[in-house]
Amino acid sequence: MDTEDVLELLREVAQTVVTPRFRALESGQVHEKAPGDLVTVADREAEVAIAERLRAAYPQAVILGEEASALDPGIARAYATAEHAFTIDPVDGTRNFVRGSPDHALMVAELRAGECVRSWIHQPQHRRSCVAERGAGVFEDGRRMVRDAVSEDPHRVRAVSARRGWLGQMLGEIGPLELTWVCCGVDYPHLIAGDADVVLYSGTHPWDHAPGTLMVTEAGGHVGRFDGSPYDPRRSDGGLVVAGDRATYDRVLPLLDLLPGR
Repeated sequence: MDTEDVLELLREVAQTVVTPRFRALESGQVHEKAPGDLVTVADREAEVAIAERLRAAYPQAVILGEEASALDPGIARAYATAEHAFTIDPVDGTRNFVRGSPDHALMVAELRAGECVRSWIHQPQHRRSCVAERGAGVFEDGRRMVRDAVSEDPHRVRAVSARRGWLGQMLGEIGPLELTWVCCGVDYPHLIAGDADVVLYSGTHPWDHAPGTLMVTEAGGHVGRFDGSPYDPRRSDGGLVVAGDRATYDRVLPLLDLLPGR
């Protein structure tokens, strides 16, 4: 499938499976996989629809879907060593979706030998789509996205996080930490657009971060782990610093010890 084919697949699944359930979920269509971790009928049906099409086009690839991997840990083990793989987040921002917030997205990433080479984010309620190819840039609805330079004034750096226990925390002269849009498929495009300068994540599930990290780096940003090592889309442990540029990443990294319970 070429890049546009995959994007059209996400748009189709959004239109036929996800959006009809938006603000129309019935009793029994929302469940908890774990306390506070929601899944809906839209998540499950959308993932099946996307996975089936990808599997038909790429029968040798490992398909790591958020919902399927929750039921079968063997998928994550196969993904970790796969030469060719896809990640699927069928409804990123499920809690937002359940609450009726438009801040949710469908996301897919393609990996070759553990490196993300293509990624897609589609926000159906915002009617916005972002696509990235390694070495070719990132585009929002056909328009190239480039991250503007971050201000050198430390008081003007906007740092955000979805971890509630970190909100309000000062990182030296940077902060206080504000709340993200609580959806990676919305957070990453906002960072590229300059609506935040750095995002701190305590979790690094591949389906959440593989798509957006490629987009940020293609737009001129920088992504790395809390220990300073490069981001690895095959790992789910440790924290993640997503910055508008390398200088901001380097400024924030030594301040992470100020975060409570990191």
